[in-house]
Amino acid sequence: MTEQPEPLLIPEFDPKATRRAIRRGIRRTAVLVLGVLTALALVATLGSALIQTRGDREWRMVHVLGTALQIAKPAYTVTSWTCCRTEPLSMSFTVTAAPMRAHGGFGLQSRPDFTVRQNLFGGVEELPWAQLANTTLTQALFNMGTQLQRKPDIRQVLARLPQDMNALAVVEFERPLTADSLVGFARQYGACPEKVVYEARPGAAPITWGSDMTTFLGVAPESQVTRCSDLPPEDLAAFRSWVKTLRQHDEPNLRRFDLTLARLRKASGEGLAYGYVDQLVTVKQLRKIIEDPQVRAVRLADVTFELERP
Repeated sequence: MTEQPEPLLIPEFDPKATRRAIRRGIRRTAVLVLGVLTALALVATLGSALIQTRGDREWRMVHVLGTALQIAKPAYTVTSWTCCRTEPLSMSFTVTAAPMRAHGGFGLQSRPDFTVRQNLFGGVEELPWAQLANTTLTQALFNMGTQLQRKPDIRQVLARLPQDMNALAVVEFERPLTADSLVGFARQYGACPEKVVYEARPGAAPITWGSDMTTFLGVAPESQVTRCSDLPPEDLAAFRSWVKTLRQHDEPNLRRFDLTLARLRKASGEGLAYGYVDQLVTVKQLRKIIEDPQVRAVRLADVTFELERP
């Protein structure tokens, strides 16, 4: 006769112990899930950063988009760059910019940071158009090629201003000048063509390029000339060098800045100065410049007294 197995003893149900066991299980599951999610987020972030910064993507983002921003907003001067911030689905850089003013003005200028962001696939996502509002210099550039502000009207305005007053002005030519001819013109009047206008585009922002352009992480090459009037040939060479680095796949991003490869290549290839921006000029100089037969118009954007002038 076989022995009967001992009956299975079921412990008495303990509600408190059961609740503690459930809580421990929930905590362990939560910690495990959190750990897995953290690991996945870390892998995704690091992986995305490695993908977005591979090769020269950081440098090229600033080189192309940062310079295009300056061409699109010629009334602003970029004073510093911060590059680059990577996120899981995008990469961005910030610039500090201030509107151009006549030299010698007083009062502090607000210089907020502006962000330019591109997505994982290299497309522009965020542009600071709302912060970079149009200025009087923007309007002066828009008016190039139009019938606004004829010479007699400009003479009257200049006649009412003190001759030693500093000005920010756009000088427009009747016919575009070559870089060497612009140097001769600038030397004749002691002018400083800081930004040169390389196309005729009435009613819109024309393509400009100047010595303040920064094409490599905010660092411009050291100038080889000592006089501001002699800058145009050097600046034109830098403009052409930048345009040569552009590729067909840059076209969609350039269009976000109201630019196209065709316009940039045409403007840099011809290298003709339709006008220039000068923020170091005086009213006295402008009174002489407006009488030059090569000049079509002088468009004032800002004036100020030089407080330190004796």
